[in-house]
Amino acid sequence: MALIELRNVSKTYDLGEVKVEALRDTTLTIDKGEFIALVGPSGSGKSTLMNTLGCLDRPTTGSYRLAGEEVADMSRDERARLRNRRLGFVFQNFNLLNRTSALENVELPLLYASGISAKQRRQRAIEMLGRVGLADRLDHHPSQLSGGQQQRVAIARALVNEPTILMGDEPTGNLDTKTSRDVIELFQRLNEDHGITVILVTHEQDVARNAKRTIILRDGSVVTDTTDFAEALQALHPALPTDTSGQS
Repeated sequence: MALIELRNVSKTYDLGEVKVEALRDTTLTIDKGEFIALVGPSGSGKSTLMNTLGCLDRPTTGSYRLAGEEVADMSRDERARLRNRRLGFVFQNFNLLNRTSALENVELPLLYASGISAKQRRQRAIEMLGRVGLADRLDHHPSQLSGGQQQRVAIARALVNEPTILMGDEPTGNLDTKTSRDVIELFQRLNEDHGITVILVTHEQDVARNAKRTIILRDGSVVTDTTDFAEALQALHPALPTDTSGQS
């Protein structure tokens, strides 16, 4: 059974006199352990697809099954419980609490989990910070950390509930090139060593080329779904000559 199954999923936003079809008749299957990049120009539907996959929003029509559970019919509270159980999120702006330590930031999602003691919360948060290479930064506040270190704290926080799927929305957007590379290497290790399914929204080709599968969206539709990055580049820039070796 696939981890994620979308069947003829559409999402329409009603803006009064205008209706915007942000996602159109999308069918996708994603297996456990994949590393996927969602790529496309602004307004292509990639964020809407991410929000749908992340159970942050419900499709207008179609079926979305996550680990066999139908999400399309779930209430807001049911989707929230499924998110807490299955999904971890990493955002461009880190979304850390400035007045709390790295350890406390990572512990935060566990405050809403039942049956976990304060000692267990602390132990798991320490373990996750160690996994992202920040075992020596437990007591540092975000202002005392570099951008890359803050994003690692955010990744540790996303991992603390032991999700099946790790989702990143432009997770390297505020990072320099070297730090961006380090963060993507961390995503790769989590995917390869721990079997976590990784789904990244990105507009950066150097980020997308690290994924094992690239899904290109345009005007709310999937136009290319490939494991060949050269093919993905050609779909993104159809006017360019095909070149499998060139850097973006």
